[in-house]
Amino acid sequence: LSFAGVGAGRAQSGRSARDVAALVQSFYDQSRVFEADFQQQQFTKVHNTTERASGHVVFEKPGRMRWDYAEPNGQVFVSDGSRLVIYQPPEEGESRGQVIEQSMNEHQLPQAFSFLTGTGRLDEDFTFRLLDAARHGFRAENGYVLELRPREATPHYDRIHFFVRVVEQRGRSAGVIQRVLILDDQGNRNRFDFTDINGN
Repeated sequence: LSFAGVGAGRAQSGRSARDVAALVQSFYDQSRVFEADFQQQQFTKVHNTTERASGHVVFEKPGRMRWDYAEPNGQVFVSDGSRLVIYQPPEEGESRGQVIEQSMNEHQLPQAFSFLTGTGRLDEDFTFRLLDAARHGFRAENGYVLELRPREATPHYDRIHFFVRVVEQRGRSAGVIQRVLILDDQGNRNRFDFTDINGN
């Protein structure tokens, strides 16, 4: 399945937050492998700075994910479902990079994207509500902004916004995530915009 093309238009009304979450879950339940290019903007409030990066991400069930960051960032995040390994390229003056190994619950990305790897379910892990898509700058055709709050508190984020486009695929509606915005209670924001989206 490929959803590289994005149209512009007004969001379709009549769907509840639970309906949109179910469409998202259904699409990714049917995808064993999901991959996309991404653009990331990470805002750190205490320093009032925004870092930008891009790359390619692959999610594969059960529990696997890999984030390859393009240069000059060059980082690689790899998870096998139980551990997360982070490769940081050498900084100026260094001859070797650094490899860091963490458990899954020590990092924001595995927790926020767990449902994409089949290790989490939206309806079990979150409560939902719909936000005004136009006010959040999302004007995709049949576009929705779904706010998710974790049922169990986590130090890594306070809430997540899914920017979802509902498309018709093989006679059925599917909820495809085009942007993820992760927010914490300190005012930090981590945004991922996905393009060239493929699931199979």
